[in-house]
Parts: sequence; structure tokens; C-alpha cells
Amino acid sequence: MTELWHPLQFSSPKFGVPSRRPHVAPLLQGHGQIHLLRNTPAVKTSATARAPEAAGGKMVVELVGAFNELTERMNVLSTCSSRILFKALKISIPILQQLPLSPDGRSPLSRALSLALLLANLQMDAEVISASILREVLEAGLISIHEVRDQIGIGTAHLLHESLRMKNMPSRIDVLDDESATALRKFCLTYYDIRAIILELALKLDMMRHLDYLPRFRQQKLSLEVMRIHAPLAHAVGTNYLSLELQDLSFRYLFPYSYLYVDAWLRSHEAGSKPLIDIYKEQLLQSLKADSTLVDLVNDVSVKGRYKSRYSTMKKLVKDGRELEEVNDILGLRVIVKPKSGVDMSELGEKACYRAREIIQSMWKEMPHRTKDYIAKPKANGYRSLHMAVNVSEDGRTRPLMEIQIRTTEMDLLAAGGTASHSLYKGGVTDLEEVSTLLFF
Repeated sequence: MTELWHPLQFSSPKFGVPSRRPHVAPLLQGHGQIHLLRNTPAVKTSATARAPEAAGGKMVVELVGAFNELTERMNVLSTCSSRILFKALKISIPILQQLPLSPDGRSPLSRALSLALLLANLQMDAEVISASILREVLEAGLISIHEVRDQIGIGTAHLLHESLRMKNMPSRIDVLDDESATALRKFCLTYYDIRAIILELALKLDMMRHLDYLPRFRQQKLSLEVMRIHAPLAHAVGTNYLSLELQDLSFRYLFPYSYLYVDAWLRSHEAGSKPLIDIYKEQLLQSLKADSTLVDLVNDVSVKGRYKSRYSTMKKLVKDGRELEEVNDILGLRVIVKPKSGVDMSELGEKACYRAREIIQSMWKEMPHRTKDYIAKPKANGYRSLHMAVNVSEDGRTRPLMEIQIRTTEMDLLAAGGTASHSLYKGGVTDLEEVSTLLFF
């Protein structure tokens, strides 16, 4: 049956990396509609008879496509995990296809898969992702927690139960001030499963990305809750990617004119039709790949670029009383090196990071007072990376300093997902003392 699935393969976002997902054919054996994909001779049937087959065929395409797309993004996936994920999709997709459009105009299936992909990108495990897929079905009253426990597993059922407990969390307090918001965040970190917290944060981010359909007062109420509770909570559990986007989206709805002012200024740092950050990214990547010393140390090197978040830029303007032109690190690059395999991978990775820093020093003028070596002296939470700032002004035109971070793939996993997801990646977080550490790093 191997050749059956080739037309349904989804392209991998990991360039040049073969897919590590399990083969889906064994999981589909016994499915009532699988014959629709076989090259069987055409049989004359009535339109009424063909309708269920067509619907079933569409469901199979959706099922396999979603499974492939999710597993492409998950770095670690056991056979047990793949079965949990597949069962959740198999149960949910037929139900979600029948539900009416959501208030934001999206189909429930689209909403569920968007949330699942977001969590897959964060390298969450199959139980968290399956819970995100089933959440919409559960809230529609078409499946119960007990049925999820019996058909999928107790882990997924537990996460669904925990995430539903967190849903009305802001209603626990009457006044959303700093003190009550801080107390609520501490309560969550102490008494909720940390994976359920990340699931709830991903739900909030998906919601914030689609708020335009709501009246303005509702947008601002939800944005204030996210800014006070969820964005700091995302930072506390180490999911910085979620935290930054939650802050920016909340800022956009709470202070739209300030947001547009900062956004327009950040967008002005472009050269012609090409963003300035892309130009620097390409220059640096070319120099890194051309260096023979670095090539001997690594299997791969990549460079990511970003502009400073709108919220953090405005915060510096307000807090420090700066002008826009005085805000540094508007531009940022991140170099990620993948050391060659071997017993001394960690040592090779560190050497590669320091070599990359030497290459950057040869390209731009380093600002020594901004250099920080978190490889030699890691942060208390285990964060390791090289930080530096360089002056990219040229041809008499002054530009903001560009911040550059250099790290290995392992260091990046810890930094991107935080101590929480890194621990989950290794086997789970259940110790309350560790949760407390997460809160205060």
C-alpha cells in the first residue's frame, strides 16, 4: 500500500531533511473509505450512492493531509504518539466538517488545525496536540471527557480537563490590576499542568489573531486580559515566541494609533523593495558558509532575522523617555549552528559559536559594551548563547545597532521553548519546585 499515499504528501518545512513521520498506511487499515484511494475500475452508481463515498474520500484526504503536516513539524514522534494523534484526527475531522462556521468566519476544522500546527511548531507532544484538536469537539458537546479517556487516553483527557478549568480563569478576579494578575499567574503555575497552560496560551494567541470581527470594546477587554495575564504567563513558562506575539497583538488593539506609529517607523528600515534585515541576513549567511574553519565544525548553519517587537519598542520609548532614533537593537539576527555528530558535539558546537562571532567581527564593527557570553556563563535557567551588537551604518547613513545571537541547535531548542518544553521534550514536568523556578527566572 505504500504508493497509495504519495499524491497526498505535504512538503516539509525542513529543507533537505527527510521526513521522520511514521508510515500512515497501517494506521488506516480497516477504514471504511480507504478503497476510494485505490485504482479500482469505475463502477456506475447513482448520485445518491456516490455522495457518501465522496464525503468519505474528502475526509480521508483531510485526515492524511493533516496527519502528515503535523508530523512533519514534530521532531520527536514515537509509534505510540503517532497513534494518539491519528485517533484524535480520525474522531474530530468528520465532526468538525459538519459544524457551522465560527463567529470569526473560519471553519471549526480550520481553527482546530491552526491551533494544532501552532503547538507542533512549539514542539509540544502528541497528547497536547491531540487535546487541541479535540477541544472544539468537546466544547460543541459532541464528545465527553470520559469518551476521550476511553478512546484516546488518560493523558489527553487530563489536558482537556485542565484547559477547560483555565478557560474562565480571568473571571476569578474582580479588578484586573498588577497585584491580582500576578497572583493569578502564580496560582496557574502552581496548580495547573504546565502543558495545559501552554495549550491555553496557544488558544489565546489563535484568538488574538482573529479578533477583527468583534466590537471594539470586546477587543480591548480581551486584549487587556491577555496583556496582564497571558503574555507574562507565556514568558514565565519560557514560550517567548507566544509572549512576544501576544504582547504585540494586545498593543495593537489597546493603543491602535501608537501601534501604527511604531509599526510605520520600523517598516521604514528597508532598502528599496527589500527589507534591510533580509539583506544583512543574506550577507552573513554567505560569509559563514564560505568560512572553511566553520564548515569543518558544523553540518549546517542558518541565520534568522527579526525586527524588534512593536510593544517592546514602545515600552522603551515610554519607560526611558527615548526618541525612536535612540532605540537600539531594532534589527536582530540569530545564527544557529548544527555541530557535526560525535562524542564531542557540545565542544564542537561551542567552537563553532565562537568562530561565527569572529566572522561577524570581521564584517561589522562590534560594540564591546553590548557583548555577553552566556555560553561561558549560562543564565540561572540554563539559557546559553552569545550576544553581541554591531554598527551597520554605512555611506554616511546612520542606522540602529543590530543585535546578533549565536547558538547551537540544542541551545536554540532550550531558548525557543524554554525550560518547560525542553523538560517536556525529555519526559515531562511534574515537580512543583521546578514550576516555581520557571516562574521566577
